Amino acid sequence: MVGLIGKKIGMTQVFDEGGVLIPVSVIQAGPCPVVQVKTTEHDGYNALQLAFEQVRPTRVSLPKLGHFHKVGLPPYRNLQEFRVDDTAGFEPGQLLDVGIFKDVKLVNVTGMTKGKGYQGVVKRHGFHGGKATHGSMSHRVPGSIGMAAYPSRVLKGQKLPGRMGHNRFTIRNLKVVGIDVENGVLLVRGAVPGSRNTVLRVTAATAG
Repeated sequence: MVGLIGKKIGMTQVFDEGGVLIPVSVIQAGPCPVVQVKTTEHDGYNALQLAFEQVRPTRVSLPKLGHFHKVGLPPYRNLQEFRVDDTAGFEPGQLLDVGIFKDVKLVNVTGMTKGKGYQGVVKRHGFHGGKATHGSMSHRVPGSIGMAAYPSRVLKGQKLPGRMGHNRFTIRNLKVVGIDVENGVLLVRGAVPGSRNTVLRVTAATAG
């Protein structure tokens, strides 16, 4: 099943029929026009190329502008491919909205996590740090990482300070709480990656 491109609006809470409060993420899912239909005969695989978030022509490159112009569409900011089993029934220019998730119970949401900059080992890896008293001068440093004469190097994978966050991350099997087709809004239970306005990729979960 094809998915949609969207963006994170934020989080809120709703009540179910039994009066139980449910924390939900609000996702602006689509509408996404089909820009290109790829087939096994022509491209080696079946996929749909979808676009999201229309922009001014000056905001995209000329090759991308021509790509949209070829199918009679205005330029969009985001382009992504979605693999499908069969491309029958899809054509360039067709508009897909959040209604495709009407009968879906669980979805997978992919996006970039919040960037946290360059961080030390305490925040990045959860190290407890050194002593705080008795003259200790080792509080939040990683400590000794040497390997003596052999192998005389730092092994790959050693947990050290570095860039934290801003990684592509997928949260699977999020329950679909509600769908607003008129406003293109999808409500899913729990948190999704990134901050507000983060571009997300929403697909139906195999378990759903």
